[in-house]
Parts: sequence; C-alpha cells; structure tokens
Amino acid sequence: MKVTINPVHFKADSKLEEFITQKIEKVCAKYNEVINAEVSLKLDNTDTPENKIADIRLVLKGDDLFASKQSKTFEESIDTAVDALKKQLEKYKGKIVK
Repeated sequence: MKVTINPVHFKADSKLEEFITQKIEKVCAKYNEVINAEVSLKLDNTDTPENKIADIRLVLKGDDLFASKQSKTFEESIDTAVDALKKQLEKYKGKIVK
C-alpha cells in the first residue's frame, strides 16, 4: 500500500511524515481492501490555535473513504481523522461481508 503525503504551502518534516505513515499503515494492515492513502495537510488562515487541517482519503476497490479533521496540531488532526476512518472501514467491511 502506498501513502502519499501532500503538505500545502509548507514543508512537512520527516518526523511528521513518519508518524502519518505509521498511523495509516497500522489501520490499513487490518483491511486488505485499501489500495492506497492520500493525505493532505493544510494550515487554515484564522487566528484560532486550531488551524491545522488533515484530510485523508483511502482508496479502496470500488470506493473511497474520506475524513477531514482540524485541531491544534497535525498529529492530533491525523489521530482523529484515522479514528473516523476506522469507523468508516468497519461499516464498509460490514457491507462487503453481507
């Protein structure tokens, strides 16, 4: 499975990229249906401290799953987006089995 990380208008450090890759690979290891993952990292132009946005798209056989979360750090945004994708994957897997 391939993980593509796309930071918008900034350079993500290798530590952040490694964190993202580990989180996504851990989730996708349980699901053979995942072909690849696309992660987009953005900074929102607001005065609030919760301006880090992480968008994750999982490309599956036939469908895509998507989660977008915003918080104070990219790590926190990734964590909450991955949790949302876990729930979506469970629902998707339940539909496939039936």
